[in-house]
Amino acid sequence: MDRDAYYMGLALEEARASAAMGEVPIGCVIVDEDEIIGRGHNQSESMDSALAHAEIMAIDEASKKKGRRIGSTLYVTVEPCPMCMGAILNARVDRLVIGAENPRFGAAGSVVNLAAFRAFNHSVDVRRGVLEEECGEMMRTFFKSLRP
Repeated sequence: MDRDAYYMGLALEEARASAAMGEVPIGCVIVDEDEIIGRGHNQSESMDSALAHAEIMAIDEASKKKGRRIGSTLYVTVEPCPMCMGAILNARVDRLVIGAENPRFGAAGSVVNLAAFRAFNHSVDVRRGVLEEECGEMMRTFFKSLRP
């Protein structure tokens, strides 16, 4: 198994934690030199906060260890929304690894591409489709369960 698939597997574990809480199952881990410095999963409903997305939670944890500019590689099971992509850029994440695309809100290429927007003073190297089937299936299963 390649390194990206290994860490995406850990992000999937975080997504399962969201699903167990009845949250949209998105998970994230941030890795710096083979050390996990941040973990997060969606908690918007349980925390009653529009900000409690997986990426924001993981960036918050990582920044407590590395400061505001965390660099590193961020693994997320579903392509970030514009809010999360903004946080990724502000945290100066070096590399973004995505599982499944987000055709409704994706801000790293599906709907808009903030990751490569040249007017910003930072861009992010993006790899897409790591464990894509597993990540996408988790989302499909969750949303099917909401619709009778």
